[in-house]
Amino acid sequence: MTDLATSEAPAGAALAETDDGTARLHRAILIGIAAALVVAPFVAYPVFVMKVLCFALFALAFNLLLGYGGLLSFGHAAYFGMASYVCAYTAKNWGLTPELAILLGTAVAAGLGTVFGALAIRRQGIYFAMITLALAQMVFFFSLQTPRFTGGEDGIQAVPRGKLLGLFDLADDRALYWLVAAIFMAGLLAIYRIIHSPFGQICKAIRDNEPRAISLGYRANQYKLMVFVLSAALAGLAGATKAIVFQLASLTDVYWTMSGEVVLMTLVGGLGTVFGPIVGAIVMVTMQNYLATLGAWVTVIQGLIFVACVLLFREGIVGVIAKTIRKPL
Repeated sequence: MTDLATSEAPAGAALAETDDGTARLHRAILIGIAAALVVAPFVAYPVFVMKVLCFALFALAFNLLLGYGGLLSFGHAAYFGMASYVCAYTAKNWGLTPELAILLGTAVAAGLGTVFGALAIRRQGIYFAMITLALAQMVFFFSLQTPRFTGGEDGIQAVPRGKLLGLFDLADDRALYWLVAAIFMAGLLAIYRIIHSPFGQICKAIRDNEPRAISLGYRANQYKLMVFVLSAALAGLAGATKAIVFQLASLTDVYWTMSGEVVLMTLVGGLGTVFGPIVGAIVMVTMQNYLATLGAWVTVIQGLIFVACVLLFREGIVGVIAKTIRKPL
């Protein structure tokens, strides 16, 4: 008994030291991201940075569902786009302040995620993915056939940015940037907390071995629905924020290609990593921005990068770094 206790003690101490080292590393990265957000508008075009942040939050939300819930959705554009439409419509036609419009768009996305998630989680694997795609296409056709609400093919244009809390004018890009940066950072910290909470650990257990999790007494479908709704709400938050930034909500936001883009961002950055989707969003948005003169060739280049990622480093950019330093990122 003495020998056993002696042998187990160093192992436990080493594990605790490893966990503490990982936590310190994550805190350092989060502080680094916050510092980068402070510097970014002074060294880069604020609108470009805001676009990166919106899509990074979208990718983080998708990664929460796929990377930690094990649920592949091909229809996440439905929540991103519908929140964008609701935010744009209420800000322009109802005169809501930007924070209320964004919150309402997020709430609608969460409600839509509750309904769609309750239907989709009845199936698994490719059947789940196809159901999410079909439901998202229903949202797309609804958006196309209701021009009084969505503007049809023209979308909702000239969305007013308004004044934050009725006090701070967001017409200036720099002023709006701080709101977008705060939303992104809040979303990132919320996702980080979810992942490292008991709820997140149970979601990972269901992802890895659902029958065993059920045998331990966990109601898998309830946890899957909860993570689905959380992911949809955060995707909606990203979409609503994007509508304010670009003063536009269009069919592009709800089209199936948007769902494909967020999958690509997540896989390129690193599926199942905390910070991978941010890197993936930076890579993809930068390519779209600086290679726009190439027209349709941008899609070809994105495809080549995706193939290279799958063949050369399946874990994604951050996944490879994490594997190299032997610490989860």
